[in-house]
Parts: sequence; C-alpha cells; structure tokens
Amino acid sequence: MKYKKGKMLTALGLGLALILGGCGSEENQNPKQTSDVSIADKGQSKSETSNTKQHSGKNETAGSNQSSETQTNVGKTSSNSSKTSTPPTNISNKKINMSDVTAVRLADPQIGWVGGDGWIAKTVNGGKNWAVSYQGIGTVRQIFALNQQNVWATIDQGGNSLRLLQSKDGGLHWTLIGTAPNKEFLHFISGDTALSGNAYSLDGGRTWHPISTPKNMVDQAYFHDLKNGWAVTESNKVLTVQKTTDGGKTWRPVLTKKLASPLEGVIIRSTGVHDAWIECIGDSGMNQTSYSVFHTADGGNSWKTVIANSTAGGGPAPGFTQKDNKGPKNKGSKPGPLYVVSPQVAFMGGTCPACDNPNSIGWTKDGGKTWVNSKETFKGYGESYLAIADKNHGWWIMTENNKPSIMYTTSDGGTHWTQVHIFR
Repeated sequence: MKYKKGKMLTALGLGLALILGGCGSEENQNPKQTSDVSIADKGQSKSETSNTKQHSGKNETAGSNQSSETQTNVGKTSSNSSKTSTPPTNISNKKINMSDVTAVRLADPQIGWVGGDGWIAKTVNGGKNWAVSYQGIGTVRQIFALNQQNVWATIDQGGNSLRLLQSKDGGLHWTLIGTAPNKEFLHFISGDTALSGNAYSLDGGRTWHPISTPKNMVDQAYFHDLKNGWAVTESNKVLTVQKTTDGGKTWRPVLTKKLASPLEGVIIRSTGVHDAWIECIGDSGMNQTSYSVFHTADGGNSWKTVIANSTAGGGPAPGFTQKDNKGPKNKGSKPGPLYVVSPQVAFMGGTCPACDNPNSIGWTKDGGKTWVNSKETFKGYGESYLAIADKNHGWWIMTENNKPSIMYTTSDGGTHWTQVHIFR
C-alpha cells in the first residue's frame, strides 16, 4: 500500500506540473497587443546619445541599453508573425520624451512613423495615437518606407556615418544592417537596391559603392534609380543642372541660369525617370533667404519656374536678377521642406522667423504652372517635417525648442489643416 500510495502522489504531482506548465506556454504564445497602445498609455524611457561604434558586418537586432553583440537574438519574428502580434523590440517601461520629432514618413494617410532622440513610433490611425516600437542611442535622421511592411531608419550617433536599421514587419522589430553614407537622403528602390547621397547599395544597405558625379557639384546628386540622376554644378556665376542616364559615367547640361551670388545649397527630388524638381538656395540676410524651384517633366528638355522667392535680405532668387524679379512666390521668407508626390503634385513649406505664426505651405498640382499658398499659418520656430501621401492627404509636424512637437493633417490638398496630436 505504501508503494501504491507513492505512485499516486507522484502521478498527481506530474499532472499538476503539466497543468501549470501548459498555462505558462499558453501565455507565451499570446503576447500582449501593441498596435493599439498610445504612448500616453505605454510610458517609455528616453535614451542618451553617444558616439557610434563601428559595425562588425553581422546582422544585429537594434535596441537600447545593450551592446550590439548581445542583441543578435532579440526581437526575431517567427514564421507566423503576420498572424499574431508580437511585442516591440527592447522597449522599457519608463516614460520616454517624444516632444522633439526629427523625422517622419507615411505609407498612406493612416499608417506612418516618426522618430526622435532615441526612439521610433508608429501610428495606424492617422497620427491620433502612437506606439513606440524602438528605443536606442542616437537621433533618428531619416525614415523611408517602401510599403507598409518594409521600413528603414537612420540613426545619428555622431561620426561620419549613420547606423541603418531595417524593419520587415511595419516597424514592430528593427535590425541593424549597416550604415548609411548620407544624412540628408535615403531611397530604397527595392529591398536590395538603395541610394544615399552619392552612393548606391545592392545588398540592402550592408555595403555602399560610390557614384561618379560632375565637377563643381553643389551638395549631393539625386538618383531616381541606378541609371538616372540629376546634379547641380556652379562655375563662373552660372548654375547648371546636369543629367545622367548611365549611372554617372557621363553627365550633360540640361539647364543653365546666371547667378547674382553663389549658391548656398541644392535640394533635388524626382518621382520618375523624366521628372526632376530642383530647389536652389541663394544668399541670406536680415533673417531672410532667397530661393528658387525649377521643374521638368520631360527629362530636362523644358523647364518651368515653380517658385522664385527674392528677398530684401538675400537678394535675387537664384537664376534671376533684381530687375527680373517676377515669378511665383512662396509665402515664407525662408524655404521650408519640399515634398514631391508626382510629376504634377508638389508641396513646399515656408518659414518667416519674424512672424507670430512662422510656418506656411503652398503647392502646385499642375506640374508647376501655378502655385497656390494656403491661407493658414502655424506656430513653431524650429524645424518642420512634411510627409504627403497623395494630392489630398498629408502630415505636417512643427517643432520648437523646449516645446512639444505638434502634428497637423490635411485631407483637402492643403487648404485646411487639423491638429491631431501633441508629442510629449
């Protein structure tokens, strides 16, 4: 009887252990949902900035408060990750300061991402609520989305290059894949092919190769794909827009303009092989900057002057003289962000540092034939960040030192803007 009683107790103990173990397994298989959690509900911590560490060349999961060598197995998604939600990568439970936004990107009017000092967050309801999905060291400089699932971000930790992160699940998990050579521009053509400044990658950003550019180039060239690119050169008080169709092997001039003063910067955008929007930034003075925007939709055969903003402090707009001062005007006395949607549609912000509401916006929806300025103006004396989904829907984020960033959205092409979120 003693032996039988012992067997019964052992069986009972094993059964109880199996029941308890099953409960634990079920909980692990059903992690908490995160896509509908706003930052106010979550409460996460802010990471401090430090100098970058050279990448070892191995794929590493990006996160916070751990060395990259210890993170290679953190946050991996399972084969059925598309069916069940999994927790974000390396998110602490402390409050994170989201007040200073430094990058924004949208996939459509409802889904998009923002980044700041040590964090990336995602919205699925047009910016009303945000869930932090990444925390780490460094400032987010750029976010690029190929679609709703494939997203990249660059992290500035100091030094000459940026850490490049990738997400294949819409920003839920992030993996460190390499570096990006340019702080201002990142463009993925596919999951493997990418462009950043005067360099290209064929392995998803793990390695980069230089692109040949013309002499006397101002700022960076812009490549729409591996073959077709645009650049601006300056020599003897003449700006020249140049074009390549063979990946930089040869360049030919397609537009020349005389300059009253040297160029201070160039921004180029393109939405097609034959499409180019060239923003030329001129001289500054009295807190004003002169600037011009030129557009071609036929590969450089013909050009339209989209904007020619001459100012008292900065002098003539690039490509114009004081006498030849006619042309479409943007509202700001300094250029704001330029966002190009298609060969027909482009939006551009403007800033007026001396104004009570310094931020304004304008647009063209006919390829630059006409320019329309919104009647609305907005507060915020810091940088502003623009993301446009189509000719009707867009996001605009205003920043100011020591104050929360504020997000506005439009659904009528920029005529009216609605405040949807204050980042705290």
